[in-house]
Amino acid sequence: MVFFIGCIFCACKKEDRIVDESKNVTKESHEQWKKGYDLPIDEQEEKEAENDCRKMMKLYFDIYETADKGAASNVVLDNKTVLEMQRKLKAEEHAVTTTVAYANMENYRNVDDFLKECMEGKVGSVVIYEVHQDGGLARMKFIFDGTDMYVISTIGSWNDNKPGISYISYTRLKEWKYTEKGWFCYELCVPEPPEVTEIVDGSCLIRIKPMPEEHRKISECLVLGLGYQGQNILCSNWNRENMSKLDYNGMVEYLYEMKYGEKFNSEVYTDGVPKKEFESLIMEYLPIKEKQIRKYAAFDEKNQTYLWARLGPLNYTPTFFETSMPEVVGIKENKDGTVTLTVEAVCDMVICDDAFITHELTVRFEEDGSFKYLGNEILDDGIKNIPEYQYRIKE
Repeated sequence: MVFFIGCIFCACKKEDRIVDESKNVTKESHEQWKKGYDLPIDEQEEKEAENDCRKMMKLYFDIYETADKGAASNVVLDNKTVLEMQRKLKAEEHAVTTTVAYANMENYRNVDDFLKECMEGKVGSVVIYEVHQDGGLARMKFIFDGTDMYVISTIGSWNDNKPGISYISYTRLKEWKYTEKGWFCYELCVPEPPEVTEIVDGSCLIRIKPMPEEHRKISECLVLGLGYQGQNILCSNWNRENMSKLDYNGMVEYLYEMKYGEKFNSEVYTDGVPKKEFESLIMEYLPIKEKQIRKYAAFDEKNQTYLWARLGPLNYTPTFFETSMPEVVGIKENKDGTVTLTVEAVCDMVICDDAFITHELTVRFEEDGSFKYLGNEILDDGIKNIPEYQYRIKE
């Protein structure tokens, strides 16, 4: 009888422990769903995501295998190869995009329809593939339940020419919007203080609607090489009568890359850029004379060189705005033969905005295909929204 009572007592204690553990698991699960990240993935969904990702990578293996991967350990494929991989996947009728600047999404209508239906409250899902510069592939399955949107993100990577899965997650979107211009902007749920000591940015942007071909070509030619970092041609107000605030010592490396199609060799210019070379390059792209350049830029009279310094932590503090990508959204031909481009800064960090600032860039095209920047104006007091520009060389 004592033994029997003991067994019952132990069984009851065990059952209580199981119930307590079950309650804890339920509580933890509830808390995790409330946080919205690192959510438990359905086994079937996980298997489907991994298999689909590997299958799609195998479709362009022949391109990856023969591509020039360089000698570095981190593979970076050229844009032409990445776009070729994208075209290979187009036949599968899934939406496919890439990390190449201004690249259009193939089969975009699937996603366009899905997002429009989501805005009407309709339940549904869609899969987007994204070819990366290293030849890897991201698979993103967006699921809308009528109230919240979730994404199952899977990253496929190559290991000894074999496709494998390096990452998979299930996350709720904290907020999202589909802009008139065709950008899918969203913010993922991420760990927040005090759980983490540093801010985790969950902002993401994906171009859905195609960019007009004329806008793409002129964006690649005139604004992509400049951007908003390291010089202030596109992020300050200036014109032919007011050029004193431009950062000439900063812009020289960007203009060099635009002219010669290769990286500025910092090792060659450790002691500065020779006067003639510096002034010639600046005058090719801006309406300015030698005397003005010498007046506005940091110049070493003794060595007859213009100062130059690599952008780094000693002279530069990164901001979210400066990683924005400029894209031309309007082209206006003026009576005097100049052209005014309407440009918007697409910012995929922190604020997640496809038009953080809008500015008008005026240029003049010559018959030989060359051009000059003539002025820039930031519209609607947008200058107040961007961080104060940091000159890398302070005299």
